[in-house]
Amino acid sequence: MPDLDLTGEHVLVTGGAGFIGRSVVAGLAAAGAKVSIVDLLPSTASGGESIVGDLCDPAVRDAAVTPDLTGIVHLAAFTSVLGSLRDPAAVHRVNVEATAGLLELARLRGVPRFVLASTNAVTGDVGDTPIHEELPIRPLTPYGATKAAGEMLLSGYAGGYGMTTCALRLTNVYGPGMAHKDSLIPRLMRAVRDDGVIQVYGTGEQRRDLVHVSDVVAGLMVAWRSAHVGPLIIGTGRSVSVLDIIDAVAKATGTPIRTEHVPAKPGEMPAVVVRTDRAAALGYSPAMSLEDGLVTVWDEFR
Repeated sequence: MPDLDLTGEHVLVTGGAGFIGRSVVAGLAAAGAKVSIVDLLPSTASGGESIVGDLCDPAVRDAAVTPDLTGIVHLAAFTSVLGSLRDPAAVHRVNVEATAGLLELARLRGVPRFVLASTNAVTGDVGDTPIHEELPIRPLTPYGATKAAGEMLLSGYAGGYGMTTCALRLTNVYGPGMAHKDSLIPRLMRAVRDDGVIQVYGTGEQRRDLVHVSDVVAGLMVAWRSAHVGPLIIGTGRSVSVLDIIDAVAKATGTPIRTEHVPAKPGEMPAVVVRTDRAAALGYSPAMSLEDGLVTVWDEFR
């Protein structure tokens, strides 16, 4: 796919100071777009306006969504599955109410394009069946349910107002900039660095599709260039077990990892196996291997 030229575009990235957001902001800016950011944390990116604030606050949304925007990339979200089980009302406020508020401001102010970071957790547990965009939505947790609700809002605004709305269903994203996170890859890296023990939920045979953040940015660019409307799965199409991921991290770091098996957590999908046919037909082709990608993460920890 040829490089995307976004010269003249003005894009708002919510969560632009976060792990995925920093890479998305850099990718959009490299393509020529003016990028504005709204996040709970200050952004170190240069260029467009940076607003620090909570998108649950209508005043923050009002300041962020300006009439000169040509699109919004909505990454800011409550992302903890276990946290959503503890406090479903909080995840609803962040993932549904704030998203609805942003969409309505985009409609009122003539912002034509809206991309949402979603998840394959909206489909729930389909066993070993490869996940694709046509499967029914049956989330297992409040987190998955709020992302499904966000997708339905996008569908309604596309159908009702002609907005170009796309939900990127991301698999497990990893890459540089996630040292502060508590997902599997950074926990493994900390265990190596600190000579710790990593907890493995259940047997460790659960399978996951790990996609590098650079490939997520490439998937966003494909969706933007094609003006795709609807859900779009962005992953690698290759799933590996948690035990195999542990072995891959040990190889990337040159250090064996001590493990401790604990009971599986509620709401955890036993397998995430995705098909990326639809994205591939639009020009998406993930380029980063797991081995090379893990090295980019380890560089920040060692």
